[in-house]
Amino acid sequence: QVQLVESGGGLVQAGGSLRLSCTSSGRTFSSYAMGWFRQAPGKEREFVAAISWGGSTSYCADSVKDRFTISRDNAKNTVYLQMNSLKPEDTAVYYCAASRTYDSDYRRYDFWGQGTQVTVSS
Repeated sequence: QVQLVESGGGLVQAGGSLRLSCTSSGRTFSSYAMGWFRQAPGKEREFVAAISWGGSTSYCADSVKDRFTISRDNAKNTVYLQMNSLKPEDTAVYYCAASRTYDSDYRRYDFWGQGTQVTVSS
């Protein structure tokens, strides 16, 4: 079992930055690819970014790829999402998730955090 805890969300003005963190319990963190997803009220869960098991490969959704960066530190069992140039449309609950596959499909993710709210004011 993998438990994930996100932190770092909050309220920020448009153009600002936030860094989200997601820390995993257990000793198997490096066995999982990690992803970030988000869900705004009334909308479906949306893929944001994913990173491979060792961190050598990552990719982001087109809507954020020039502004967001995903990274991980396996020694700390933590994955990060650096968010720059935030826009009001980035407002959502952000979730980290763990998967045995390196994927953008949320259905392939086995473990999820509780989510952290990000609100971007205009």
